[in-house]
Amino acid sequence: MAAPKKILFICVGNTCRSQMAEGFARRYGNGLVDVKSAGTAATGYVNEETIEAMREEGIDISAQSSRQVTNELIKWAEMVVTLGGQSADSICPADYMGGKIDWPIKDPLGRPRELMEMVKDDIHGRVKDLIEGLAK
Repeated sequence: MAAPKKILFICVGNTCRSQMAEGFARRYGNGLVDVKSAGTAATGYVNEETIEAMREEGIDISAQSSRQVTNELIKWAEMVVTLGGQSADSICPADYMGGKIDWPIKDPLGRPRELMEMVKDDIHGRVKDLIEGLAK
């Protein structure tokens, strides 16, 4: 079996979207991926509504932590996926040779619960498709 693909999910605060992506990737990764998440302006906490929304999916992200994106994290990753905010091209150093994907996903932080659910469902589908693509 090949080594797991290292994926870094990045959003702005690392409190909602990238945390969800990390949680879904851990669920569906089955040894195919090693995942981390970070933020371009990390808040230092994972949003409680995000934790609750993921708990409803049977995924516990309460032990995940919010961290600032660093060059070391980017160098670790074989694929960088942004979830709104800045593009991977603007975040990654010019010499980064890994894959880059930009998902234009709205930030649900502080918005109605319906948006959190829509964002969660969108990320769920995208992560599942990404991992299924890696399995081929």
